[in-house]
Amino acid sequence: MNLSRRRKLSSHVETSSMNDIMFFLMLFFLIVSTMVNPNVIKLMLPNARSGKQAMKQPITISVDAAGTYFLDRTPITATELEPELARRIVGLESPTAVLRVDASLNVQKLVDILEIGNRLKIKMVMATQAQQGK
Repeated sequence: MNLSRRRKLSSHVETSSMNDIMFFLMLFFLIVSTMVNPNVIKLMLPNARSGKQAMKQPITISVDAAGTYFLDRTPITATELEPELARRIVGLESPTAVLRVDASLNVQKLVDILEIGNRLKIKMVMATQAQQGK
């Protein structure tokens, strides 16, 4: 009679190195994700494949430091802005407006113009000035 115990085989996978690999992968993705610029500016660039003329004459909306509105260099009141814009975009395929707002103004005036453009389905483009010496 053989009374010796049989050895049971146990399968065991060493996972201690897996922690190091996962740490390095996490570190890699964190570093790479900080290199991606989250402040991407979306631009409407002309399409070279189309046969249409890409450059159209936009409507210019300006607001000076005193809060006076101008529509293509013509002074206009804030209440007349929406009806006049609606009249000018009749028949245009994709109306575009360039916003020129004085830097010293309250941002609420800009938001009001953007809301008018949103209601009238006008593409709005903000005009900026490049900084000197950079």
